Amino acid sequence: MCGIAGFYNPNRNYVKDRTYYENVLESMSAAQKHRGPDDSGIWLFEHGGLSHARLSIIDLANGSQPMKKTEAGKTFVIVYNGEIYNTEELRKDLIKRGHSFATTCDTEVILTGYMEFGPDFVKQLNGIFAFAIQDPYRDGLCLFRDRSGVKPLFYTIQDEEIIFSSELKGILAYPGIKPVLDRDGLNQVFSIGPARTPGSGILKGMKELLPGHFLFCSRDGFRLKSYWKLESHPHEDSYEETIEKTSFLVRDSIRRQMVSDVPICTFLSGGLDSSLVSAVCAQELKKQGKRLSTFSFDFVNNDKFFKANNFQPSQDRPYVDQMVKFLDSDHHYLECDNLTQADRLYDSVRAHDLPAMGDIDSSLLHFCSLVKPYNKVTLTGECADEIFGGYPWFHKEECFNAHAFPWTMDLKPRKAMLNHEFLDYLKMEDYVRETYEKSIAETPVLSEDNKTEARRREISYLNLRWFMQTLLNRMDRTSMYSGLEARVPFADHRIIEYVWNVPWDMKTKNGVVKNLLRESGKGLLPDEVLFRRKSPYPKTYDTNYEALLVDRVKEMALGSSPVMQFLDREHLEKFLTSPSDYGKPWYGQLMAGPQMLAYLLQINNWLETYHISVE
Repeated sequence: MCGIAGFYNPNRNYVKDRTYYENVLESMSAAQKHRGPDDSGIWLFEHGGLSHARLSIIDLANGSQPMKKTEAGKTFVIVYNGEIYNTEELRKDLIKRGHSFATTCDTEVILTGYMEFGPDFVKQLNGIFAFAIQDPYRDGLCLFRDRSGVKPLFYTIQDEEIIFSSELKGILAYPGIKPVLDRDGLNQVFSIGPARTPGSGILKGMKELLPGHFLFCSRDGFRLKSYWKLESHPHEDSYEETIEKTSFLVRDSIRRQMVSDVPICTFLSGGLDSSLVSAVCAQELKKQGKRLSTFSFDFVNNDKFFKANNFQPSQDRPYVDQMVKFLDSDHHYLECDNLTQADRLYDSVRAHDLPAMGDIDSSLLHFCSLVKPYNKVTLTGECADEIFGGYPWFHKEECFNAHAFPWTMDLKPRKAMLNHEFLDYLKMEDYVRETYEKSIAETPVLSEDNKTEARRREISYLNLRWFMQTLLNRMDRTSMYSGLEARVPFADHRIIEYVWNVPWDMKTKNGVVKNLLRESGKGLLPDEVLFRRKSPYPKTYDTNYEALLVDRVKEMALGSSPVMQFLDREHLEKFLTSPSDYGKPWYGQLMAGPQMLAYLLQINNWLETYHISVE
């Protein structure tokens, strides 16, 4: 993967100030050096500029960017972040159409396909991507983002100029761009965070290109167009056919995403999703006489402090041990201690340029940094729960009936430490309700659905549109912070499209959560793992970690910390002295006590480090 950035204004000549704007492009690239530590490049043209920071995965010698290609005297240029998994099929078709290739990388295939078909070529891509193409025929610049939103692409438009980047820090490196937080941004952070409204960049004027969209910039203005969206259709396959097709799609996606000119590895938690990915990878590598490398994560002494609850019914280690033996993988057990997890909260902010998912974000960032010295590419089990219905809120009646985001039904923990004036300003309940209702209204409906199935579809849509995006953001930023490419086979758009229309009674036949995925994986895993009850990403249950956070929040409260303008000191003190409820989450499956404190520390660090002004 890589980092891209650039700018464009059809009514400006940047070449007149070449040295200045080339330096700007260098700065935008340098801000994202962690995403692409292997190489960098820039391209300045009359109406804009492109920059690239490269992580070399395919065609290590010849894949440098920005990449240029000329046809009939017209030069097209691309900067690209991602991986295309049907590259060879596309290349063969383009060769039949008369094109030739100087490299074996997917970057050239995308650029050549665009030259042949125009922007609609994006519909032929199977992969994860964000890219920008300078188009001399249409005299413009076109930005693209993949269907599932795996790869990020932020932008801001000021007058007639667009500035874009893989991460917000790239935009903030552009001269004159200042980070400002208005009422909407404050609500994003305090009312619905760490989620973000689709398309929101949190900071005033910042946007993120929507998944499945492209943005064409020219003298005619800025035209946003959707090239893919979920559609609801009657499901006509039998139960047996559904299992067979799902099994094919899952295995095909995993195999395709193993493509790499450097060795791959997998994250292995011992749960269903990561174990399926690891099993397919291990099988394929064994055919080549190779052995899969796997990595698992936990916390120092967690075996002593762990307490089973509804959200975390079991520890991962026994299942990891079983899968390592079953796969015969080259396994690495990684651990994180309390101090490292707390310190990494601030690295997590820098990785996102935003407050993130507290300590499950900071710990994953740390784990990814430990994996990078071994491998540059990993496959993960992310997104299976959103697609196949694995989370508790898919099944709980109170979530089913609630007129709220099912992962944030209770706003009390969010309001507990805020002062009354700020709460009056936010109007938190109104904001969350309006945001929720807008998303519900976007759900693709099917007239044949009864009331119950229609509600199931709404909950599924919310998970794909919101919760999955939060976890994809987490996976991208925490991995790319160390230059590690993380791939997510379950987010293949073919899987999402197919499973979206499978009736709920097939997905959870006989009351078995994620039954469809489990049945599709038969023969790949031991039954103890195949039918293991879901246990989410591990958390530390060491109360010393919470005590460490409490001390840091107390220290924060003593000074002139920027977050204190929003907090009530008495309420904060009460929260700090209250016993934590490790079984009650405030967002998703984040515990109300320690992870709320971690999020508060991240907000403060963000405001302070990025010098954010508040309207």
